[in-house]
Amino acid sequence: MAGAILGDSVGYWSGKKFGKLLFQKEDSRFFKRKHLIAAKNFYEKHGGKAIIIARFMPFVRTFAPIVAGTAEMTYRKFLTYNVIGGLLWALGLTSAGYFLGNIIPDVDKYLLPIIALIVVVSVLPPAIHILKDALSSRHTNRKF
Repeated sequence: MAGAILGDSVGYWSGKKFGKLLFQKEDSRFFKRKHLIAAKNFYEKHGGKAIIIARFMPFVRTFAPIVAGTAEMTYRKFLTYNVIGGLLWALGLTSAGYFLGNIIPDVDKYLLPIIALIVVVSVLPPAIHILKDALSSRHTNRKF
């Protein structure tokens, strides 16, 4: 738990330190200032939930603290949700492993399907959001 909290804090401070450079950067093929502003607005509105939920999403958890720092989320708010998320993540996964090992006989036979289910459930919400955005932008860009 301590490693998870400290690791995300390092990510936050990296984003805070180097993120200011991004606000000064010109738009390019891979970087758009409007995306950075959208991230800042998102973290102002949903930052706490994002930090906690991102902890359980394999790819997203790496970048969420960096984006929080870049988006200038206050460290006090970040740390509060970082500790809550780290606590839930460490205790939740450890407890789930313990109970699954005791409740389900031969859990190792079901381990790969359980992991696959966790990955699908973790990736599904952002995938749906991206798909909705793509469909709505396609719909609004049509010329009649």
